[in-house]
Amino acid sequence: MPINITMPALSPTMEEGNLAKWLVKEGDKVTSGDVIAEIETDKATMEVEAVDEGTVAKIVVPAGTEGVKVNALIAILAGEGEDAAAAAKGADAAPAKVEAPKQEAKAESAPAAPKAAEAAPTPTPAVAPSAAPAQAGNRTFSSPLARRIAKDAGIDLAAVTGSGPHGRVVKKDVEAAIAGGGAKAAPAGATPAAASAAAPKPMSDDAVLKLFEEGSYDLVPHDGMRKTIAKRLLEAKSTVPHFYLTLDCELDALLALRAQINAASPMRKTEKGDVPAYKLSVNDMIIKAMALALRDVPEANVSWTDANMVKHKHSDVGVAVSIPGGLITPIIRRAEEKTLSAISNEMKDLAKRARDRKLKPEEYQGGTTAVSNLGMFGVKDFAAIINPPHATIIAIGAGEERAVVKKGEVTVATVMSVTLSTDHRAVDGALGAELAQAFKRHIENPMGMLV
Repeated sequence: MPINITMPALSPTMEEGNLAKWLVKEGDKVTSGDVIAEIETDKATMEVEAVDEGTVAKIVVPAGTEGVKVNALIAILAGEGEDAAAAAKGADAAPAKVEAPKQEAKAESAPAAPKAAEAAPTPTPAVAPSAAPAQAGNRTFSSPLARRIAKDAGIDLAAVTGSGPHGRVVKKDVEAAIAGGGAKAAPAGATPAAASAAAPKPMSDDAVLKLFEEGSYDLVPHDGMRKTIAKRLLEAKSTVPHFYLTLDCELDALLALRAQINAASPMRKTEKGDVPAYKLSVNDMIIKAMALALRDVPEANVSWTDANMVKHKHSDVGVAVSIPGGLITPIIRRAEEKTLSAISNEMKDLAKRARDRKLKPEEYQGGTTAVSNLGMFGVKDFAAIINPPHATIIAIGAGEERAVVKKGEVTVATVMSVTLSTDHRAVDGALGAELAQAFKRHIENPMGMLV
C-alpha cells in the first residue's frame, strides 16, 4: 500500500512552510531515519526524516514551493515489495497509509509548561477507534487544517465523524459536515479565538490603500515570520491582562564586577589565534539576575492555564533576539544553575544560530519568562508584550549617568530603568513588585550571582 508523506507541523504555531529542498529523488530507496527534505518554517530551516522504509514513488510538491499547508501531500512512498510506478499512479485512487515525517529535533515537551496559549495546537497521535471521532476526554483529535476550517465555519469537531487514521478528523470530514449542515455550531465565546472573531474587524487592505496616493508606496508581502509574530502578539495583547511595574537599578557595582571578571578570563587557542574563554555582556548578567529573582520568588515562576496554575521548578529565560524580518526568543534553560560564563557562551551560540535560522524548536519554544533589551539602542524605558505561556517579561532600558540623592547629597550614578510586564491572572501586584525588587537586588549586589 502506498504511503503518503505530508507536510509536517514542525512547531505548535506552524500552519504552513516552504519546501526548501528535496534530499531524495524519485526512485531512491529510503529507510526510517533518512533525511529526505529541508523545510523552512517561520523561525528556522529544519531537516525532515522518513518514518517508514520504501521507494520514493512520486514527489508531489517540488523543491522551492512556498506556503505548503501542514498535512498537505508532498510525496508518495511505495512500500516494501510494491511497484513504485503503480504506487504513484494508484495512490490517489485508494486510501493510503499516511506517514507523518518527523523533524530532526522534536520540540522538547516540558511537563510543567503546557502550550495552551500557542497560536496553533500541537498535532497529537490519534488513539481512538476509527468507528467514532478520535477523542481523549473532551478533546477530538484532528488535523491542524481541519481545526482551522472548523473554527472559521463555526463547526463543533466533536460532532464530526473522522475518516482519518484511527478516526482522526481531517479536512474532507469538516467540508462534508459544512456541506451537509449536520454538525452543530461551536458555542459562541467558548474560546478567546471565538470571542475575538466577533470583535470589530480591522480595516481591509483596500480601505487602507485608498488613504494614500497611488504610486506613493510599494507593497511588500508579509512573510511567514511576520504573520506569526502579528498573530501571536495580537493573541497575547487580546487575551492576557497585562500590568506594568517600572523601577530603576543602579549599575555601577555590576559594571565594575563585569570588567573585573572579563579581565580575569583565561585565553584559549583557536584557529583565529588566542581569544578570551568568555566575555560577559551586561545582558548576560541581566539574564542571570532574572533567573535568580524567579528562584527567590517561586510563586511568580508560573504559567496560567484555564484549569491550573503551572508552577515551574527552574528558571528558563527566553532572550529576544532581532533577526532579519522579525525576532525570535531562544531560551537559556535552568539559568539559575548556570555560571555567568556558561550563560554568556551559550547565549552567543544561540544568537548566532538564531540569525542563521538554525535553531531547533526546543531551543526557542516554552520557557518561563523572557528578557527584552533595547538599552543598546539608547531606549530609556519601554513595556514589552508577554509571550504566552510566560507570565512575565522584563524590558531593559539603557544604562545612563543620572543625578541621584544618597544620604541627602546629590551624586552621579549609572542607572537603568526596567519595566516588568506581568499577567495579572497569574501574578498579582504585590507579587510582581516582590519579583521586581528581587531582580533589582541582584543587579545592585552582583557579587551574589557568583555564589
